[in-house]
Amino acid sequence: MIQKYKGFIFDLDGTIYRSDKLIPNADKVINKLKSAGKKIIFISNKTTGTVKDYFTFLQAHNMVVDKDEIITSTTVTVKYLTGNFPGAVYYAIAEKAFIDELNDNGLRFSTDPDEIQIVIVTLDRTLNFNKLEIAARAIENGAKFFAANIDDTCPVDGGEITDAGSIITALEKRTHKKLEQHFGKPSRFMIEEIRNRLNLNLSECLIVGDRLETDIAMGNMFDIDTALVSTGVTNYLNGKYKPTYKINSVYDLINGEIL
Repeated sequence: MIQKYKGFIFDLDGTIYRSDKLIPNADKVINKLKSAGKKIIFISNKTTGTVKDYFTFLQAHNMVVDKDEIITSTTVTVKYLTGNFPGAVYYAIAEKAFIDELNDNGLRFSTDPDEIQIVIVTLDRTLNFNKLEIAARAIENGAKFFAANIDDTCPVDGGEITDAGSIITALEKRTHKKLEQHFGKPSRFMIEEIRNRLNLNLSECLIVGDRLETDIAMGNMFDIDTALVSTGVTNYLNGKYKPTYKINSVYDLINGEIL
């Protein structure tokens, strides 16, 4: 598998690590690919940390990485919003790291539904009824309805927690309006950012991830080979998206075990 592809696109949470623990031998895989001259990109739909946070984590676990090899859905969201709605007033169901990054890029956070121009949904472990109502009233008033990611759950030690997808569904039912755009996997916005960073034909790349509805879906949608790992959130009963390979973990990329 190493010989077949020039570029490797790795999901992070559930594939390279889970919670704060590295998937066994993930560092050996990344460093071997790097030493073989392969191009690597790390992608994440998680918005509770910054690129700097992920870079620091990977470096601390002995991986040879560069900051520009890490793309988060926050990265893609900020790029879209600043390019299309510079200085816009927004409300986010999100955590501090995400809000701070949008504010640092010239967007203005507000809790007033009468002035909010854009509502953005992502993972928020501090979600409450009031946040949902602010978002709903703003959407009813005509605010754009966007999401940084559409994952239903986020993997953690011992199981999963509610993620953006479930919040999106609640807001769609509450407002009778549909999500307009999302910027994480498997969106075209994310794939364009990956393409720009790798500077490769994506048919020469492999996506490695744990989610059928995001990682594998992105491969299927854009004709990229995929490898589904079983170390994160997996649903083998989902028949809509099909991985090219099934492997136990990223380590199987170099030890040759394919399910």
